[in-house]
Order: sequence, then structure tokens, then C-alpha cells
Amino acid sequence: QVQVVESGGGLVHPGESLTLSCTASGINLDLYHIAWFRQAPGQEREGISCISSFAETTYFQQSVKGRFTIARDKAKNTVTLQMNSLTPEEAAVYDCATDFAKSGNDDCTIAIDRNHVLGQGTQVTVAS
Repeated sequence: QVQVVESGGGLVHPGESLTLSCTASGINLDLYHIAWFRQAPGQEREGISCISSFAETTYFQQSVKGRFTIARDKAKNTVTLQMNSLTPEEAAVYDCATDFAKSGNDDCTIAIDRNHVLGQGTQVTVAS
């Protein structure tokens, strides 16, 4: 049975950092494009970052570019999202989604476009 679990959320002060993890069981994440999403109360779910399967190319939404880093930990079958300089506006439930990578297509944004919901997400709160 495929299961995706997000972890690492919590309460931080503005300007601080958090690292989120997306861990899977039942599938090898290396074979999938992985996307991170967030949804704040009353807002639409938005895709903020992704990493491709083959070349591990990455994408970041403009608002997080330069502050967030996405990476694979192959040994742990995990994808992490390092988030720096967090702002209160970025408080949200963060979740990850997968999309099986087809040969010849290494564009991870397809995982954002498909907008799958797999796990329950992890809450990030940014407050003074």
C-alpha cells in the first residue's frame, strides 16, 4: 500500500527556518516527480516547489525562490523542503504529492499541475 507522510512542521518565529520531509512507503520516490504544496486558511492550495525524477531539476515559485531548497534523500526515500526566512503569511498546511515520471519527461511541474492530494500535510505556523 502506498503511503506518503509529511512531517517537520511546527511553530517558528518570523525569519526562522524549518525543514519539512515527505516520506513514502510502498513506492520508490526516485521514480517520481515530487511537488510541495501549501494551503493557508481561506486560500487556494498552491504548488511552491518540485524536484524531477531523472536529473533532479528543481522549480520554485517566485515567492520562495532563493529561500527554499528542495532535495532528495535517497537512502531515506524522502524529499525535504528547507524553508528559510519564513514570514507569517507563509503559515499554512504543507503537503507533498508525487507523479510517476515517464521516460522523456523530466519536467517536475507536471506534479504541480496534477494537483494530487496524498497525505494529510504538516502544519507550519509562523508567529511572533
